[in-house]
Amino acid sequence: MFNYPPFPELGYLFICYNGGMGEPRPLVLIADDEASFQEIFSLKLRAAGLNIALASDGEETVAKARELKPDLILMDMKMPKMTGAEALIKIKEDPELKDTKILFLSSLGGPLPEIKSLNDNFAKQLGAVGYLRKSDDLDDLVREVQVQLGQR
Repeated sequence: MFNYPPFPELGYLFICYNGGMGEPRPLVLIADDEASFQEIFSLKLRAAGLNIALASDGEETVAKARELKPDLILMDMKMPKMTGAEALIKIKEDPELKDTKILFLSSLGGPLPEIKSLNDNFAKQLGAVGYLRKSDDLDDLVREVQVQLGQR
């Protein structure tokens, strides 16, 4: 008779690693031309249990969105080759991607509630789900991503 698992410690580790064969983790595409921001956001969001893909400019963002069909795109407003706003428009024009959630990131703007509100309204008028400042608390970023993904 075969006892499963033959090495209980390994079997337990495998089950834990697989997360008990649960649902796949959501994919977040981080679109930013600054490698330091990509790294910081990636580390924080991976620690929160999300899969991460990266893009460094607007054109690459559109291509990766088409290829990977992410659950959410964190998109810098100011990128080379194509701005975040231009990339959003291209993504929203694609019938397969039109419902993709996009959350704008920017180092521009200030902490005043009035400025945040203006930037958030602008982002939503373009078709994004919102706007966050890169300099805001990373825990706030994670919370907002989780809210947009329906995890909170």
